[in-house]
Amino acid sequence: MKSYVVIGMGRFGAEVAKRLCELGCEVLAVDKSSELIQPMGEVVTQAVVADATDKEVLRALGVKDFDCAVVAIGGSLSDSVLATMNLKELGVGHIVCKAHDATHRQVLMKLGADQVVIPEQENAIRLARSLSSFNVLDYIELSEDYGIIDVPAPAQWVGRSLKELNVRAQLGVNILAVKQAGKINVSPSADYSISQGDVMVVLGDTAALKAVRSL
Repeated sequence: MKSYVVIGMGRFGAEVAKRLCELGCEVLAVDKSSELIQPMGEVVTQAVVADATDKEVLRALGVKDFDCAVVAIGGSLSDSVLATMNLKELGVGHIVCKAHDATHRQVLMKLGADQVVIPEQENAIRLARSLSSFNVLDYIELSEDYGIIDVPAPAQWVGRSLKELNVRAQLGVNILAVKQAGKINVSPSADYSISQGDVMVVLGDTAALKAVRSL
């Protein structure tokens, strides 16, 4: 079982802690606000009121023994920086931080954070990519260059088999699954014939997905 310490129980931190627990991980939630920590007591493995800017407090909590630390402090840039510095100095193996903007991200990376996310910016980019194509039902970003989309089967695909279409060779994408009438056909066979109303779950790079969206 992997173990995580999540620091900062704002909306982002609380959601991360909750999801990690749901995935079967051990989670220690930390915040200096008892008001924010109290509801987490029934959600995570352990919830503690503590100040992450105090290195000795983090040492006493045994943070170095956790597989990963998530710094999700929202209000104070200085608190975020100090918490990250403390975790690094205490030898935490992997540190993920939430940043407010690109400058904050740069500072945290220089301090040794292994990964820095800007949730608002990244969610906005994901939403914009989804909205940019009216026929895309959902978009999952795997990296800057790759993603997965749910898209209604293009009219020219209907009545043809996956073998005939050969989308991997023609468009550079893979059909991961087909959704129809609430059912999901994972890894459909090459002989699968596409019907009107099918929703295709397609994996590919940005350019290839753009080509699919334009069909």
